[in-house]
Amino acid sequence: MTSLIGSYECKVDAKGRLALPMGIRKQLEGFSHEGFVLKRSVFQPCLELYPMQEWQAVMKDISQLNRFKKKNNEFIRRFTAGVKPVELDNSGRIQIAKDLIQFANIDKNVVVSSSINIIEIWDKDKYEAEVSSDEDDFALLAEEVMGNFENDEKLS
Repeated sequence: MTSLIGSYECKVDAKGRLALPMGIRKQLEGFSHEGFVLKRSVFQPCLELYPMQEWQAVMKDISQLNRFKKKNNEFIRRFTAGVKPVELDNSGRIQIAKDLIQFANIDKNVVVSSSINIIEIWDKDKYEAEVSSDEDDFALLAEEVMGNFENDEKLS
């Protein structure tokens, strides 16, 4: 799968249905027939939407964990907590389960944002607070994460 691109403001209706923006749906055209997996994020108060192909790649890695180690079992249990298979309906909507709406504190206004090979679904206010954090903090983070590449390992 190629990288997804874009962030879009959307609304979740009273029944928990979210119409994926056309810009995202077009990028997912080749994958939408397989369905998706919706889950809680590990690090942020948002949801992650995995195209089934991406989810199966993650599960392949996780299935290699030794289940006779308690930490591995705990990780698997917590990582897969609240996982739901979802499909696009004829209107391009997904149904977000109530427990996932509560986890992400989604009210009505959301941001659907690409994150390389998955899509994050955020409450709009929480997303704005997350991305508008101190620019100096982000500059330091960028240097720490991306600054270790040598000149011959360009990221272009």
